[in-house]
Amino acid sequence: MQPHDLISSARKLLGESQVGSPKQLDLKRAQSTAYYAMFHSLCRNCANALVGKVKARRSESAWIQAYRAVGHGYAKNQCKNSKVMNEFPADIQDFASKFVELQLNREKADYDPSFSLTRHDVITVIYAAAAAITKLESANIKHQRAFAVWTVMQFRPD
Repeated sequence: MQPHDLISSARKLLGESQVGSPKQLDLKRAQSTAYYAMFHSLCRNCANALVGKVKARRSESAWIQAYRAVGHGYAKNQCKNSKVMNEFPADIQDFASKFVELQLNREKADYDPSFSLTRHDVITVIYAAAAAITKLESANIKHQRAFAVWTVMQFRPD
């Protein structure tokens, strides 16, 4: 999945060009889709940073393994660990904090029937997700690789 395609899909669900209020179902699906754009951006970062971006120069099965190794809960917990996250540059820290925020909001949107959103809420989330994805993609490969290791590999204390 391409993260920017998921962002486009979230915008379509939101009906940015439509007149009138979108249905709560569409707002919730757009909220959820914005999170999944960030999740797949994290998966892609792990696979590209750890195995390689260029198809001809990488093992496809290893790339898929690295992509699929990302766990929602583990990645969220690692992104919340301020002790380590403070070692990353601001762009990676921003991605991590948005990832945590959007995951929590996605859970509300998907599982809490009393949770409601406004178009403005979701527009803000979609643009924040798109900006965070762009920041991760443009970060120095050294930091992308370190972030990939941090978000996918089990931490073992000394």
